[in-house]
Amino acid sequence: MTPRSDIRTSRRLSGVSYSLRGPLAAQAERRRAAGQDVLALNLGDPAAYGLPPAREVLRAVRDHLDDSCGYSSAAGLLEARDAVAQHYRGKGLHMVRPCDIYLGNGVSELAPLSLHALLDPRDQVLIPAPDYPMWTASVVMAGGRPVHYPCDEASAWYPDPADIARRVTDRTRAIVVINPNNPTGAVWPCEVLDGIADVARRHGLVLLADEIYADFLYEGTRHMPLAQCAPDVPCLTFGGLSKRSRIPGYRMGWMVLTGCRSVGRGYVAALDTLASLRLCPNVPAQRAVAVALSIDDTAALTSAGGQLRLRRDHLCRLLADLPGVHTVQPSGAFYVFPRMTGDRYRLGDDDSMAAQLLHEEGLFVVPGSSLGPVPPGHLRMVTLPPPDVLNEAVTRLARFLERRETSIRRRFANTSQPKGAGPPASSK
Repeated sequence: MTPRSDIRTSRRLSGVSYSLRGPLAAQAERRRAAGQDVLALNLGDPAAYGLPPAREVLRAVRDHLDDSCGYSSAAGLLEARDAVAQHYRGKGLHMVRPCDIYLGNGVSELAPLSLHALLDPRDQVLIPAPDYPMWTASVVMAGGRPVHYPCDEASAWYPDPADIARRVTDRTRAIVVINPNNPTGAVWPCEVLDGIADVARRHGLVLLADEIYADFLYEGTRHMPLAQCAPDVPCLTFGGLSKRSRIPGYRMGWMVLTGCRSVGRGYVAALDTLASLRLCPNVPAQRAVAVALSIDDTAALTSAGGQLRLRRDHLCRLLADLPGVHTVQPSGAFYVFPRMTGDRYRLGDDDSMAAQLLHEEGLFVVPGSSLGPVPPGHLRMVTLPPPDVLNEAVTRLARFLERRETSIRRRFANTSQPKGAGPPASSK
């Protein structure tokens, strides 16, 4: 038998990408390894930008390490799940109990779990565009088909529930809502959430609410949990400590079930099976849940004078000073999603623009085209770095855009001169 020269890969991976840590990130790492400067604004990692967690959270993990060597129950420690349930009851979801909570190694573990329990091949899931690419990839890996619904930049990046309803087919199983939104920073108002809940109610769909940024709100913006708009609809709410407590490396997230017990017993049983297959979540990190949820220090960061508010405002001001760059000021999370006006800079597709930015300026940002089907010219930038780093980032972006505009002017000047014409007449 002739040995195979290669290993066949899964066809499902043809629809899977994750640009936040994809080929562009690998290129950035190669630049760093070669001693070249890279300024990275690609990952929403508060700990990397001088925003450490509360000491009490770290102490809770350290103090219980000796008690955390064995497995917990598949869904997580009871005391940690009870703390999460109390947290959501405080948000108005009075029906939540510890048995409705599944703890996991971040939302990135629990989101695929929820989809594998739900989808058959070719089932469809409605996902916002732009989106956090984990959702699109997770639907594909679960055998489903992502169907994106647009969020309108001209309407503060809100979606239209009527448009979402028009995209529902007999294969649609769920609607993903990312609110506050990554990458736009939009916080969707109650009327939009009510409309989406009504679409799910009328068509018998499951709601998947990614609310990992629910604590990061600016200028008094209010966040409404989607489950509160749809207490009678099966809804899975995703949250965690990665952003709220600034410990993404600890990998501690959760999934909260509401409206599922009466109509989704088979689905809950499937979730139980999949949760058991991964044995249990990270036990040391579970020890931090109760303490972390008792500390609410994000308001100090996002209110007037807070570090996150100051950094968001500073970056938005810098971008506003760039000609041909349009940014909708985010109301939540810690990202901006600026658009470079195409007719001014002729930048080509977003992937090329981001690759050229990295190559020419050492600036690593996420291209909009990797965050779902969005109009060209967008980049995602984190607002987390301190002002001096943001100054340098926008300086590099400005140089890059200025070169493009200068190149356009030169090309226009060359093509506008008639053939056969000599040099311009001397003014002497």
